[in-house]
Amino acid sequence: MSNIFAIADKELRSYFSSPTAYVIIGLFAALFGFFYTAILDFFVKQSMQLQQFQMGPSSVNINLQLIRPVLSNASVVALFVLPMITMRTYAEEKRSGTIELLLTSPITNLEIILGKFFGALGLYSLMLLVTTPYIIILFIYGEPELSPILVGYLGLLLMGGSFISIGLLISSFTKNQIVAGMITFATLLLLWVLNWLSSFGGPTTQAVVSYLSITQHFDDFAIGVLDTKHVIYYLSFITFGLFLTAKSVDSERWRG
Repeated sequence: MSNIFAIADKELRSYFSSPTAYVIIGLFAALFGFFYTAILDFFVKQSMQLQQFQMGPSSVNINLQLIRPVLSNASVVALFVLPMITMRTYAEEKRSGTIELLLTSPITNLEIILGKFFGALGLYSLMLLVTTPYIIILFIYGEPELSPILVGYLGLLLMGGSFISIGLLISSFTKNQIVAGMITFATLLLLWVLNWLSSFGGPTTQAVVSYLSITQHFDDFAIGVLDTKHVIYYLSFITFGLFLTAKSVDSERWRG
């Protein structure tokens, strides 16, 4: 376990040793703030219109009409940003030649993979943490429910973990960071639109493809519903992605 934490710490520090982490966190915070401001402006105008019709504040739900679309848009931003985090995990090791040292060290493949995974997940967690001031503002001026917000952030974390596991796998295939980032984004985008593609198939195809869609499982998290089947889906997705990465790294070790 100490090896995993050591690798995770090394990975996290490596992000901050260059402008990478600061640019990614800044970009995520800026885009989150843009969507937050735009949706908040629409929400305020809608609330004022409802009050003019004397419908009262009870007809306005902050969690459903404000926080839900904000978190949904945050998941879209993560789709674009996370490939920038994972593209260097193995590709940079191969380019710089340090992959041989890593593979010949007395550390197991599992420890290497989990260390890199938790390092990237740690940076993603910091990205989510930076957005919390926006949510705190809502508690100062409104009365949102806390538990649905926590569930929504849990969904973002699990979805991000799924993205990272795929990014690690693809980064292990190449030594070019740009190629790794582009293929990761294309793969995630395909998984993202599976739910739309299911509408062109029959009932059985729709059921199967919808279950595989990442967005389909995040919808309940966005509205504050914690369903174990969605948690199991994301954890299984992460496990499968890391398993394939382990096989890829293992083949690299044998080739070396």
